[in-house]
Amino acid sequence: MIKIAILTASDRGARGEREDVSGKVIEEMVKDIGGQVMDYRVVSDDLDVLKETMLQMCEKGADIILTTGGTGFSPRDNTPEATLSVIEKEVPGIPEAMRQKSLEKTPHAMLSRARAGTRGRTLIVNLPGSPKAVRENLDVILPALPHAVEVLKGQVKDCGK
Repeated sequence: MIKIAILTASDRGARGEREDVSGKVIEEMVKDIGGQVMDYRVVSDDLDVLKETMLQMCEKGADIILTTGGTGFSPRDNTPEATLSVIEKEVPGIPEAMRQKSLEKTPHAMLSRARAGTRGRTLIVNLPGSPKAVRENLDVILPALPHAVEVLKGQVKDCGK
């Protein structure tokens, strides 16, 4: 079982003015890799709130935190900055792979500021905010996530085999 935390960054969602469809897409898709959602929160786009929530999710023992929203250019888009302030090691290949695949569908993919990295034994990945983009991006990275968790937990001694 992989312990998944979902963090949706949305001012309107946090105020109850918008349903969190993207988080629900994540919740459904992680079942394909044996993921069990152990924490699911919709919070404002506030930088400090995002940082504190990610830290709490790490402390609760999440194997993976999947964020959705807040990766664009809007003045309130703070998810990448929050992620960078929380992680200890960046994992650039994950957002690179997502952008590469997304560029096949839209040139707007190059505008994504998504980040990924690790803090302790937790992998944090920023996904876009739209349900369609969440689905497309998760399709790209889901196959690699179980191995990433095994490596973080020290269960893989030789990645080359």
